[in-house]
Amino acid sequence: MEKLSKRALGCMYTASIIGAVILLGIIAALNIFVFFPYGVTVGKIISLVIAIIVVANAAISPIFRYHRYSYSITDEFIDLREGYIFVERNIVPIERLHKMETQRGPIDRMFKVAKVIVTTAGGDVVLRFLDEEKADFIAENLGRRVNRIAAEQRESNEN
Repeated sequence: MEKLSKRALGCMYTASIIGAVILLGIIAALNIFVFFPYGVTVGKIISLVIAIIVVANAAISPIFRYHRYSYSITDEFIDLREGYIFVERNIVPIERLHKMETQRGPIDRMFKVAKVIVTTAGGDVVLRFLDEEKADFIAENLGRRVNRIAAEQRESNEN
């Protein structure tokens, strides 16, 4: 199983911090416009608890996600493990692949990481936080394998 580079951890932290700032802004607006003018003490306490949870999550979740994220690509399948509280494992047979795509969002570009989105008949599997070069290599390599499998299946159907 392969692990992620350190750049992935920076990308995870940046995304978590941005999400936390947005949530904290919503909580602050709710407090300023609803709870403080009307003196809702329970709302203030709940807001404080939620704010503490949001900050703790932004600080802790990237570390867990980074250390739990691993993937393996063989000639037969893609094996992906990821998660924070619940670890999810996806095993996708190479012969079921239909399309491969790489994506880079603004935060991804800052840290020079990318996503490889693998489409199957059952849905999409996303390999996240890969170094850009590795993501391009994986997408090209998987594309060649899928084309080879398709050619072999056509040949066997013709015979």
